[in-house]
Amino acid sequence: MVKFIFITGGVVSSLGKGITAASIGLLLKSRGLSVIHQKFDPYLNVDPGTMNPYQHGEVYVTDDGAETDLDLGHYERFTGAITNRNCNYTSGRIYDAIIKKERRGDYLGGTVQVVPHVTAEICDSIRSVVAPGIDVVICEIGGTVGDIESLPFLEALRLFRLQEGRNNCFFIHVTLVPFLHKAGEVKTKPTQHSVGRLREIGIIPDMLVCRTEVHLDKDVRSKISLFCNVDEEAVVEAMDVANTIYEVPLEFAAQDIDTVIMDALGLRGGRRNLRPWREYVDHVVGAEKEVEIAIVGKYSELLDAYKSIHEALQHAGAANSARVKIRSVAAEEIEQKGAKQVLAGVGGILVPGGFGVRGVEGKILAVKHARENNIPYFGICYGMHMAVIEFGRNVLGLEGADTTENNSSTKHPVIHLMEEQKRVMNLGGTMRLGAFPADLRKGSLVRKVYGKEQISERHRHRYEFNNDYRERYEDAGMVLSGISPNGMLVEIVELRNHPWFIGVQFHPEFKSRPIDPHPLFREFVAASLKNTKEGTEAHRHKGTEEK
Repeated sequence: MVKFIFITGGVVSSLGKGITAASIGLLLKSRGLSVIHQKFDPYLNVDPGTMNPYQHGEVYVTDDGAETDLDLGHYERFTGAITNRNCNYTSGRIYDAIIKKERRGDYLGGTVQVVPHVTAEICDSIRSVVAPGIDVVICEIGGTVGDIESLPFLEALRLFRLQEGRNNCFFIHVTLVPFLHKAGEVKTKPTQHSVGRLREIGIIPDMLVCRTEVHLDKDVRSKISLFCNVDEEAVVEAMDVANTIYEVPLEFAAQDIDTVIMDALGLRGGRRNLRPWREYVDHVVGAEKEVEIAIVGKYSELLDAYKSIHEALQHAGAANSARVKIRSVAAEEIEQKGAKQVLAGVGGILVPGGFGVRGVEGKILAVKHARENNIPYFGICYGMHMAVIEFGRNVLGLEGADTTENNSSTKHPVIHLMEEQKRVMNLGGTMRLGAFPADLRKGSLVRKVYGKEQISERHRHRYEFNNDYRERYEDAGMVLSGISPNGMLVEIVELRNHPWFIGVQFHPEFKSRPIDPHPLFREFVAASLKNTKEGTEAHRHKGTEEK
């Protein structure tokens, strides 16, 4: 029988429920169990696809084309499991399904209510990921206990435990245990109150994961255990880690969190094997080399907007025995100060995906700077569009070359709207989404990087390279090195006479893993390291000559 682990949060948001869920998934997988994750978000948007990155962060895309919460990225990176559209539900999606049923007459004219109809829909959604071979479903509930919008989900979990049986469900509550510096002591009251709110709903947690910045001694754990009615061995300390979030599973393993869960659920597994994970963390912590890479984007101050890219660069750094230092650059700053000043000293330049006209000219200047100075360049989705536009304007002499996304009247629409997108009316869930194959040109850099003839990568876009310009670009030195199998879509471009210059239409960051870094990121970091070393040596040589 499939077992279910439910993770809730209290006191404040951003306590790390997603990292907790992902870490537990990794530990259970290391014991030989098959795990799948789910995330329930209480907001009324049907999905995060049209939400502002300032509120939501990045949109994570699955192989089957779902636009989901960024926590699904954590789940995949930690466990290696592939998520799907049933791994992320929102209140909006739940209510949308109920309203459609009501309009069809599925409820036979009955009054549709939160209980039992909304809660039943939530319970069915939890079961939607159950499949042959799955041992454990780990379900994270967004928001915090006490939020009005979270109440239907918590009520559904209470009912779900009644339906599935107490021995088949395990509740973990992530909470805050603050340290008051002026008083010089840890305070457990916030945790007590949070657990109290949960118990009022009818849920008694089986485990508490206590976020803290100081060590919780035995007396504190005993107090939490006593007042929250949780076994002392199930009061888990979750201190801030020093170097990387990938240390969290190791900290949990040291407290045998997986053993406590497995014993409670009657699960059997082998001995824990975290050796590859420990080796990865050691590579991150012990890296002696360093390379600085500029991410030139629209949301430079918002790290979650490019979360998967940051993680993929860290994976690639470890694979190269190096620490990647990220310089977050606002594209508008380049427009104001120039690329030479803003990007001075970086080993590589990356322009990520995005939308809209703000900062576009700064991104194009960054591409030009990388192309003319032989700096490794990596353009992702919109970053590929910027590379195509820059090349068109400054190499082909196509005055005003642009994307019709920002300039519908441009004389040279080198990037334009996909044909099937011209009939689309609704914005949500209508882009070219999910995994699609591409054929790699023989002799190209990407063919060498991937080591294979055909790849499959995840996409999220409406605009594409305009095929009317293919011949002119190829003749001038831009290689169209990745093409869709039907020959219609340009998926990858690269420059013939450049050390490392690649633009891709897809999002490779979604498929990078700590112990299996994406080859494009791995080789981009390697090229950036080489560029950094050559630049340092040239600087030293110049200094010696001047002396």
